[in-house]
Amino acid sequence: MQRRLLLTTLAATLAGPALAQGFTEAQRADILTILRDALRRDPTLLREGLAALQAAEDFERNASQAHAIRAHEAALLRNPADPVRGNPRGDVTIVEFFDARCPFCKRLAGEMAELLRKDRNIRVVMKDLPVLGPASVVAARALLAAQRQGKYNEFYDRLMALRGEPTEAAMRAEAERIGMDIPRWQRDMLDPALQQRIDANMELARALRIEGTPALIIGDAFIPGAVPLADLERAVAEARRARR
Repeated sequence: MQRRLLLTTLAATLAGPALAQGFTEAQRADILTILRDALRRDPTLLREGLAALQAAEDFERNASQAHAIRAHEAALLRNPADPVRGNPRGDVTIVEFFDARCPFCKRLAGEMAELLRKDRNIRVVMKDLPVLGPASVVAARALLAAQRQGKYNEFYDRLMALRGEPTEAAMRAEAERIGMDIPRWQRDMLDPALQQRIDANMELARALRIEGTPALIIGDAFIPGAVPLADLERAVAEARRARR
């Protein structure tokens, strides 16, 4: 019991200014003296205190993100303009924020393809989030222009399979391979409405505190990075249980 109290106090002390508001100078000095003595006797308290602080921060961040997900549910799940992969009537929706030039997004693409192959009841909402510079913005516009010809998913698969950069020449070659109307595609890429959609995705990502790609939202869970298939399946199962 005493050790738990010390750990709680240590974690609060490491958290900084929050503790300072609740005590006088003399009380703070007494607390620090007690902690110094305890750490001298048992140095492992510092490691455990840091772990407790990290756990508290993770809990607060997860709770904040879950609240933000619920607050932006319509923009995440029900924007009719968003491209959709998988089963449009799936019982679980995954929202994927990605950058077409992101190597981790390409790695995740293989795991997601396998997930959709194994589970035919998943709907995936695609959110183009070009965070890696101007070339990523061009690739995002190319994808959204392909959507206007009903070719978003085919073009996405081609870009994810590219070994090199999605240069304009490389993207045009892939667009030709899947039978797109190239003049129309090039005109559509310049439509300001596509940039407005990208800007809306960027704003939504900021509201959700998404700091990089890929980023997934499954139910109320935020999952950053290129996670393996087993983690995806686990998150989908948890989302299904939460719906019951």
